[in-house]
Amino acid sequence: MILLLDVGNTSVYMGLSDGKELVETYRMLTESVKTPDEYYVTLKSILDVDLITDIALSSVVPRVTETLRRMCVKYLKKEPLIVGPGIKTGLKIKTDNPREVGSDLICDAAAVADNKKPVLVIDLGTANKFIYIKDRAITGAIISTGIQVSRQALIGNTALLPDVDVTVPAKVLGTNTVTCMQSGLTYGTAAMIDGLIERIQEEVKEEFDIILTGGLSVIIKDLCKTKLVRDQRLVLKGLLSIYLRNQA
Repeated sequence: MILLLDVGNTSVYMGLSDGKELVETYRMLTESVKTPDEYYVTLKSILDVDLITDIALSSVVPRVTETLRRMCVKYLKKEPLIVGPGIKTGLKIKTDNPREVGSDLICDAAAVADNKKPVLVIDLGTANKFIYIKDRAITGAIISTGIQVSRQALIGNTALLPDVDVTVPAKVLGTNTVTCMQSGLTYGTAAMIDGLIERIQEEVKEEFDIILTGGLSVIIKDLCKTKLVRDQRLVLKGLLSIYLRNQA
C-alpha cells in the first residue's frame, strides 16, 4: 500500500492507496513540536504500518515535513517522495513565482488536470484556496481566511464573544450571540464563495466546473447557491497522481 500524507497547518490528512484508488483515509493533528518517534506512535495507532510499501508527502509546514521524512526513513525504511521543485506534476504553473505555489494547491490541481473543461477548485482549510486550472495549468488563485481562523480571531480579539462550534444555524439572521456568530462563519463563507465565483466568471468569460473540497466543505456545500460538486479526497487523489507520474 502507498501511504499518502498531506500536511496542512491544522491536520495531517492521510490515505492508503493500492496504486489505483484510495482505500482508506485518516486524520491526525499537525503538531510542530512532535518528534519522529511520537508521529510514528500516532501513525501506528491509526493504521497497519506493515502494509506500507511506499510513501508520498505533500506539506505546507516545513518543520513537520522534515520530521515526517525522518519518521519514514527511521521506522518505515522508506524515503518519501516529497512534492516540491524537481518533482514531475504534469502541470504548468502560470504564476509570477511558481515556487511560491503551495504543494496542497498543486495536488488539488493535479487531481483535475485531465478534466476537459477548466476547473475551479475551492479548498476550505486553515486558509480558503480558490485554484483555477485550465489546459493542465494553474492560471490563478485566491487565498482568504479559513473558517476556523476566522472563528479564533473572533474569540481571541473580543472581550465578550464566546467560543462556538462551527455549525449551521436555522436562520441567517441570528437571535442570540452564538447563532449570530455561527451564521457569519457558515453563511458568510458560502456567500463569499458564491460572490467570488461570480467575479471569476466575469473575468475568465468561459464555463468551468467547480469542485469543493477540504475539511469543512461538508458543512458549506449545501449553503452555496452556485452549482458545485464536493470531493473530500481531492488532495490525496492529486498526490497519488503525482506519485504515480514519478514512478514512470
